Amino acid sequence: MRVKAVISYDGSRYQGFQKQKSTKLTITADIEEALSSLQIDSPIIGSGRTDAGVHATGQVIHFDLPDFWYDLEKLKHNVNRKLTDISFKHISVASNDFHARFSAKKRVYRYVFKTHKPSVFEQKYISYYKTFDPVVLINALKTFEGKHDFNFFHKTGTITHTTVREIYRTDYVERNGYHFIYFQANGFLRSQVRMMVDAAMLCARGELSLTQLQEQLQCQKKHTTRLAPPEGLYLARIIYK
Repeated sequence: MRVKAVISYDGSRYQGFQKQKSTKLTITADIEEALSSLQIDSPIIGSGRTDAGVHATGQVIHFDLPDFWYDLEKLKHNVNRKLTDISFKHISVASNDFHARFSAKKRVYRYVFKTHKPSVFEQKYISYYKTFDPVVLINALKTFEGKHDFNFFHKTGTITHTTVREIYRTDYVERNGYHFIYFQANGFLRSQVRMMVDAAMLCARGELSLTQLQEQLQCQKKHTTRLAPPEGLYLARIIYK
């Protein structure tokens, strides 16, 4: 039986979502170890990969269950007992052809930062940028909306048949001293969100012009390759319809 699970995780101590030969400190490795202890040997497939230090509040995975695991609430309870920085929020039956990655229609990322340094209790979960112009930030974010070739907005090592992605919506809001940036798209390249956030913030702080941002987006000239700090980034939601 194939199941779909919505999970959240604190990515602070992990080297990313995907399994790696060089380390066991990945989200996938910890989940598969927990499932294996419950006699579930299926690999897990995620909706997308997250970088080292990046968090999730709505990552989606799928895996296949042996017949004796029919009580999904009991399964959720048991697997959560074996995990520390990862939590299964929901587990539900999925169709046999459901694929966490390829069935997804939209992905939403949230970036959180402050304009003064976060406290020691927040520093693993919130980023820091100095004073900026919110109007310019909104205009910079809107530049990314639509279908573009993001060849100049991803980290090297991306394995994909195309670097074209469509950004459906961007948003910026401020609440009680916390600043939130949102991206909704059909998909993202490796480190694309972090690079877009930092480029937009460079514009908002007067260190990059909107014209230069457009030049980079049109693959005319690369003006920045900086990445926003990973601590503020969250994979927030995966939409399947």
